[in-house]
Amino acid sequence: MDRRGFVAASSAYALAALGLPDPDAVLRRVRLKSGGKVQVGRGEVAAIRQMTKSLGDAAAELGGGHARHLAVRYLHDDVAPWLDGTWTESVGRELFAAASQLVHLAGWMAQDEGNQDAAQQYYAHSFRLASEAGDAELAATALRGLAVQAIDLGFRPTAVRIAEECVDQAKTLNGPRALAYYQATLANAAALDGDRRTATAALSASQTAIERATDTPGESWASHYSIGRWAHESGVILAQLGDYTAAQEHLHHALDIHGLDRRRTRAIVLADLGTVRLRQDDLDGALTSWNDFLDCADGIRSIKVQDAVEDMRARLYRLRNVLGVEELDERAAALG
Repeated sequence: MDRRGFVAASSAYALAALGLPDPDAVLRRVRLKSGGKVQVGRGEVAAIRQMTKSLGDAAAELGGGHARHLAVRYLHDDVAPWLDGTWTESVGRELFAAASQLVHLAGWMAQDEGNQDAAQQYYAHSFRLASEAGDAELAATALRGLAVQAIDLGFRPTAVRIAEECVDQAKTLNGPRALAYYQATLANAAALDGDRRTATAALSASQTAIERATDTPGESWASHYSIGRWAHESGVILAQLGDYTAAQEHLHHALDIHGLDRRRTRAIVLADLGTVRLRQDDLDGALTSWNDFLDCADGIRSIKVQDAVEDMRARLYRLRNVLGVEELDERAAALG
């Protein structure tokens, strides 16, 4: 994707006007083949939710590159005719909400696979489906996907603006995990942009929210955002702000106290911890974390994991005369 082609959104409701895909862009080709209308009920809605969960579990463990083709095929072959079918108003809202989750997952998978253009289109489509369903949390989550994409691509003002819209979209929500999720995204974007005041305020708001979360995840789309995941994201933000001691403490909490149930996530946290330890002049600790990272990373198909490998190797080059570094670099090269 041409980095300059990423769209900067100033308002959640301005996405269409700013050139993102029209509502039918993802599914038009299939809809032309769908033929007659089908009657859709809650059984179809439940099927979408179950498939989204199953595919999401696989992607979270092994990376978006493993199962995206399955999600896209299910979206095209099964969900598209249902979206073009007939339903009652209440079922229609549930249908569009469930489809929004699946489309968002397809976007996350595309982003994790490195296909930024497809990811942007899926996130925009997920936002429209969520808006049709009247689901503020799903709409905010779709905007969060766009904000994180802007963060990853280095579009600092764009990331802040979309993250602010994400938080605004969620202002009527009460779920603490969701609120923590979106405020942490804003903190991340602001830290990247060098806005320490905004980053600190948003991180504090995120912490206040996550501390109100119960141990039971619930059925919220943001229910996966556990205290462990919050601790990881906070550690990254604190490192961007230059507070490496607090960053290491948060990453330690994410790994050893709260635990992380997904191998892909654990791998990324270990890579981040290695970098933080290196910046604290703890070379032995950095090499230990990076060795653990490579143990976790083997077999994962994720652009974030691959970027972490390349970032680690770039740092190792300056340390190439240190005992153990050459062996670590050879292990990393084998994952390339």
